Amino acid sequence: MSISTTIKSIQDIMRKDVGVDGDAQRIGQMVWMLFLKIFDDREQEWEMFNDAYRSPIPERLRWRHWAADAEGLTGEDLKRFIDNELFPGLQQLQPIGDDARGVVIRNVFEDAYNYMKSGHLLRQVINKLQDGIDFNTQADRHQLGDMYEQILKDLQSAGNAGEFYTPRAVTEFMVNRADPKLIETVLDPACGTGGFLTCTIEHKRSRYVSTPDDEQTLQRSIFGWEKKPLPHLLATTNMILHGIEVPSQIRHDNTLNRPYRDWGRSERVDVIVANPPFGGTEEDGIENNFPAELRTRETADLFMALFIRLLKDDGRAAVVLPDGFLFGEGMKTRLKERLLSECNLHTIVRLPNGVFNPYTGIKTNLLFFTKGQPTENVWYYEHPYPEGYKSYSKTKPMKFAEFATEIDWWGDERDGFASRVETEQAWKVGIDEIKARHYNLDIKNPHQGEQINHDPEELLTQYAQQQAEIQQLRDQLKMILGEALNRNDAENPANPESKA
Repeated sequence: MSISTTIKSIQDIMRKDVGVDGDAQRIGQMVWMLFLKIFDDREQEWEMFNDAYRSPIPERLRWRHWAADAEGLTGEDLKRFIDNELFPGLQQLQPIGDDARGVVIRNVFEDAYNYMKSGHLLRQVINKLQDGIDFNTQADRHQLGDMYEQILKDLQSAGNAGEFYTPRAVTEFMVNRADPKLIETVLDPACGTGGFLTCTIEHKRSRYVSTPDDEQTLQRSIFGWEKKPLPHLLATTNMILHGIEVPSQIRHDNTLNRPYRDWGRSERVDVIVANPPFGGTEEDGIENNFPAELRTRETADLFMALFIRLLKDDGRAAVVLPDGFLFGEGMKTRLKERLLSECNLHTIVRLPNGVFNPYTGIKTNLLFFTKGQPTENVWYYEHPYPEGYKSYSKTKPMKFAEFATEIDWWGDERDGFASRVETEQAWKVGIDEIKARHYNLDIKNPHQGEQINHDPEELLTQYAQQQAEIQQLRDQLKMILGEALNRNDAENPANPESKA
């Protein structure tokens, strides 16, 4: 039975359980069990090659002890064991000496839940996992990576506003262009399920790792922070799937919760690759962690301010942002002024509609910048659809091969991208023009005339996307007005007109 068939069978069993409600809970339930199964398979490997290896998990709580026997615990006995022994035990694990695996497991399970009510259905799920997946076989390991990508997509379908699965083609291209070297530290401060970090691991291994010492350097160079429990669990599992033995640098934390000025020089990194949540707002008070001129409740803007702070001099970033950032005013203008004065925003790749379908129709851009020198010119590259495409979909997603033209055109930052030339897709805008536009970066392709489209299906798609963009602008306007009223109230507490 293939791994994808195994996962579908597990989901079908869970649908019979009265305690599991909806796709998000099914995924959460499946992934904590998958995590323990994968960890146990990895432990077999570590024990084989290291006689001194000691598991951070007490023997009675190890997968092989309570789950591997198909005729073992079941029914109410299994349910009681999981709820009263397994979860409390894992949530109290401690490191063994310098080995932080216990802390990793504890952090993963501190907000995990056993939603299933039936111990008999639990046993069926466990047996499917035990019989259907062996992480130590090369074929299963490869299949498991593909299956895991599908789980992540399913999670996004069940997710909240502002959380979008970044297509693998986009993450690969961004990492490819940022090109993190072996010793360079790489951070995603809103790492979600770890897609950018796994692409970084693959990129470094394929280009820069040739010895066991190189591999250890790689393992110490990857950092990610995620505030939500389920994506954090998925990211940690994803790291183990990609050979990170102790993913202790994947923290369960809200990056924005820490005051902006507390991030010191010693915490700065060489490379940031990220798709910060956009279209969402932060809880009350988070914006007060930032300087007054950068305060907003728009999550993506707060992260952008932080990205600039967290980069070392000569550090590089590749970031996904919506069109609203390019043309937005108010705090966005001040943020763009800071970006262009402290960093060289050398390239903006404008993506076509539908890249993030079906999660959002909002148009997006890839921003590439290097900290330490002000921007003199911004190059734009308008990514076209492949021939015969009018949009992307689940069955026709974007592919990495499409970025071959950008890669061929890219050039070298060390010589100021001297080899770049303007084409039908590429054009350059100087900083003086951008300042004259009051830092509006939404600059259309001058080589493309106004095109009239008569295709009804495409017009309807464009209309739906425009409505989504209009709603985003309305939300941003409400936020700006709310911030202005709050400031007015704070400055004039006794003024009755401020309450009008």
